[in-house]
Amino acid sequence: MTKVLVVGVLALQGAFIEHLTLLREAAAGVKLRGGTAWQFSEIRTPLELTACHALVIPGGESTTVSLVAARCGLLEPLRDFVKAKRKPTWGTCAGLILLAESANKTKKGGQELIGGLDVRVNRNYFGRQTESFQAPLDLPFLKNQSSQSVDTEREVERPFNGIFIRAPVVEKVLPLVEGEQKDESLLDETVVAPSRKVEKIKALKGILQPVEVMATLPGRSRTLREKVENLGLEDEVGDIVAVRQGNVFGTSFHPELTGDPRIHVWWLKQVKNTIEQESPD
Repeated sequence: MTKVLVVGVLALQGAFIEHLTLLREAAAGVKLRGGTAWQFSEIRTPLELTACHALVIPGGESTTVSLVAARCGLLEPLRDFVKAKRKPTWGTCAGLILLAESANKTKKGGQELIGGLDVRVNRNYFGRQTESFQAPLDLPFLKNQSSQSVDTEREVERPFNGIFIRAPVVEKVLPLVEGEQKDESLLDETVVAPSRKVEKIKALKGILQPVEVMATLPGRSRTLREKVENLGLEDEVGDIVAVRQGNVFGTSFHPELTGDPRIHVWWLKQVKNTIEQESPD
């Protein structure tokens, strides 16, 4: 019987079909060892989530997704998946909001968070739906992928088209703390994710890793410039639109809407490496 590595896409609302399409395309270039095959599934129930080795939380409307997840009995299992089991998880746009430990511009009780990334996100930072835009992004982590030909190398070097739709931004990288980000809970119009105890000793290293800034968006009016010093970043850093911390990856923009599978290929490679390190045999 063929072994499968199951990657789920949360299918409660948003662009889950587009993610599944690009994941299947990307999988052709990411071979698993030992005859293991990729399997990509829509996830709507706690039982379906238990079969997953990794998960994508797509763009959509974060408040709606959190409400539906709670009604489906999925919110607590999602927190356990990301923060207790420390399984690979990627969130795009609304998914980034849900995976943040803190989100502002939010009424108390109006938004539940999963958590996993020690960041504060600013919801709808770039404005309303009519203010959506596209911008070329320089993504250094894509350039680190090995290339097999000159054409592939040129493809890797090509800027990635970032699609921003009512997009959030990472407003602040938070300090590493065990448990809840209690200082954030004291801020007005800010919600924080509940803490979860890591289940496996070997997963502890995931919560001790700092947040990595994976991509920024330069050239736009930065309304948070006065907070740059608190972020510990250079003034020219631009708006943070992609971050990674341990098992969790988040992007403000929508790679699934571009038809460009490069980020999906990169992320599947991260999933592959994580799973194979956990199961060396």
